[in-house]
Amino acid sequence: MRKVAIVGVGMSKFGEEWNRGFRDLIIEAGVRALEDANISGADLDGLFCGTMAPGNLVGQEHTAALIADFMGLNPIPATRVEAACASGGLALRTGYMAIASGMHDAVVVGGVEKMTDVSGGLVSEALGGAGDQEWELFQGATFPAIYAMMARRHMMEFGTTEEQMAAVAVKNHLNASKNKYAHFQNEITIDQVMKSKMVASPLKVFDCSPVSDGAAAVVLVPLENAKKYSKDPIEIVASAQASDTLALHDRQSLTSIHATQEATRKLFSLANMTTKDIDVVEVHDCFTIAEIMALEDIGFFKKGEGGGATAEGRTALNAEISVNTSGGLKGCGHPVGATGVKQAVEIAWQLRGVAGARQVKDAEIGMTHNVGGSGATCVMHILKRV
Repeated sequence: MRKVAIVGVGMSKFGEEWNRGFRDLIIEAGVRALEDANISGADLDGLFCGTMAPGNLVGQEHTAALIADFMGLNPIPATRVEAACASGGLALRTGYMAIASGMHDAVVVGGVEKMTDVSGGLVSEALGGAGDQEWELFQGATFPAIYAMMARRHMMEFGTTEEQMAAVAVKNHLNASKNKYAHFQNEITIDQVMKSKMVASPLKVFDCSPVSDGAAAVVLVPLENAKKYSKDPIEIVASAQASDTLALHDRQSLTSIHATQEATRKLFSLANMTTKDIDVVEVHDCFTIAEIMALEDIGFFKKGEGGGATAEGRTALNAEISVNTSGGLKGCGHPVGATGVKQAVEIAWQLRGVAGARQVKDAEIGMTHNVGGSGATCVMHILKRV
């Protein structure tokens, strides 16, 4: 297999983009990535785009063909990739495999979701399809409720507190306040999180990622050709994916996501690395408890210690491990199909040393962790500065 590099990155502003549509967002991100790579559409031979629910959210299916059309990339093959909230991460992995296998020599990978054109109820219904529709959504178990059960169990088994979960939101808002692309660019306090409206006990409004619009894109080529396009390419050292049961009630544990643990094992084996090698990581914090569980399942902290570590500042910018420097899903936003690609864009910026006020000092190796649903899919990547 060939080694693979990211040579161009781009993204749109995340947020409630009332005046821009689905195609506007992905075209903006895609054009920025192509310009960053100094590559023309004529040099591309593949397109992969992650998007979860455009049919329900904007009434548009056949989205990969739409994107190729409006980006002027016809007749290259264009493929839509879907894995719920891990759609973007899986699109990146699909593009990675296309280059590594030799099937393609230059591809653009995008992720996009336009979520604010429909009511909150319709968004919840669309997102609920990422779980078990018959045994969870139909019974009234939305994702806040499902993650609330995880949080309650984590609190019972390990003594995790609501204040420790609130510390995740505070840290991620602080990072997002330094990110011009973020949905939220304001700092918040523990007290504000604790006093925010209850959604599903113990999760409050400020424990939950927002409904966002946005897009992100990267350009991939073989590492051996990367310097032709970029003076600072980023190698994708390893890519891994794992699955678990769709429904929460079939899981072995409510306090761990087995797919994350299995993907982590594969990823570190492929890269011949451990958590000690990682300088910066973007984890899937759709809810504050999700970040805590991810840090434990990946192995940055022992099971049950993630909440305390966060409250102690060990996951802050330039601390023991810099976590969600973009602001994560909580602060930067969560247009579900775009999130996994946005994570790669953020890590690329960090490894290039161009992240500005949120820059991790001397960052050389980064990681992305993207989860679909409540953990039925997990896609992870390790990236390295060349």
